[in-house]
Amino acid sequence: MTAAVLPPAARRDIETISVIGFVHGVSHFFHLLLPPLFPWLMADFGLSFTGIGVTMTVFFVVSGIGQALAGFLVDRFGAARVLAGGIGCFALAALTLHFATGYPMLILVAALAGLGNSVFHPADFTVLNRHVAHERLGHAFSVHGLSGNLGWAAAPLFLTALATTAGWRTAALGAALVALLALALLIWRRQAVADPAGWQPEKTSKEAVPAFAFLGSRAVWLCFLFFLLITSAFGAIQNFSAPILQALYGLTITSAAAALSTYLLGGAAGIVLGGFLAQKEDHERLIGGALGLGALLALLLAANVLPAWCVLPLMAAIGFSTGIAGPSRDLLVRRAATARFGQAAFGRVYGFVYSGLDLGLALAPLFFGALMDGRRFADVLVGIAILQGLAIFAALRVGKAV
Repeated sequence: MTAAVLPPAARRDIETISVIGFVHGVSHFFHLLLPPLFPWLMADFGLSFTGIGVTMTVFFVVSGIGQALAGFLVDRFGAARVLAGGIGCFALAALTLHFATGYPMLILVAALAGLGNSVFHPADFTVLNRHVAHERLGHAFSVHGLSGNLGWAAAPLFLTALATTAGWRTAALGAALVALLALALLIWRRQAVADPAGWQPEKTSKEAVPAFAFLGSRAVWLCFLFFLLITSAFGAIQNFSAPILQALYGLTITSAAAALSTYLLGGAAGIVLGGFLAQKEDHERLIGGALGLGALLALLLAANVLPAWCVLPLMAAIGFSTGIAGPSRDLLVRRAATARFGQAAFGRVYGFVYSGLDLGLALAPLFFGALMDGRRFADVLVGIAILQGLAIFAALRVGKAV
């Protein structure tokens, strides 16, 4: 069926999903504004790995704190305005990077990018939940997750290519143009993300609830815990899978990096399938089955009993199983938000719950880094499996709490 003959409601949903998917991809692009440029920045400013690494700590701390607070802004002023502000912060971060003259300005760049990133989950999910029909929400969340993976994939290629050919300052300008393109799209197609007719700011809404009432919800805290656990596991894979696989299986640097890429590609494929599977209502069991399979495969990888050629398909399978859980995970948070608060607290609930994502990514290098320093490589994989197992428990408890 072509777009011309789709029902108007379906066309509106597709437009909203597409716009939100694109800007979410841009937010993930800006997760990696600095890391691909580390070699150039370290050389020009005389920085150590520890010094340059602090920029990412600043990014996640600002993003995590900001994400919890951004939810209040979304509920108060509407998601569209807050999204535009976040993209504006990205553009400002990239322009600041272009003119950077020293380390303090790099810290400012990280803080601005973290502030911009903080608005996306509360704003994105508020728009999707308010605009998209329930029967298409699984696919909407699937596109949302997939676009994030594509943004991660695009940033190193785009920024490294520009920095290699024209310098890192030009790469920063290129990133600013990406942000401005996203802002232009948001303004051009603003009706796709504008607050629905009849929606009122929280202060006048008949659905208004006490500002911090959501913190009394057990389901909301369990969702926060789920995100903390699952992203701690992801952070361990993202940061340390390459050296782990080199040590356990004797892979080359190139092959170990390819294994991480296959994990991310497998996750993207899993997200697509997960969007279809999420149309069923049994989200907790789907999450449990998918993450349980991923945990078992991580333990198999830790056992170091397979030949080296099995590593890439095994990493793809771990990513695939984890990706399947993604859309159901987002729908589970929706249930936790609407069970007691209706639509009045979407921003606050999503902002608070997804701040667990930033906290998990910030904590993973600290905890698993100690294991890596002790050369306990297999224990890192076991730890990943344990975290996924605990995440399953949290997801199942959410189902009973709502």
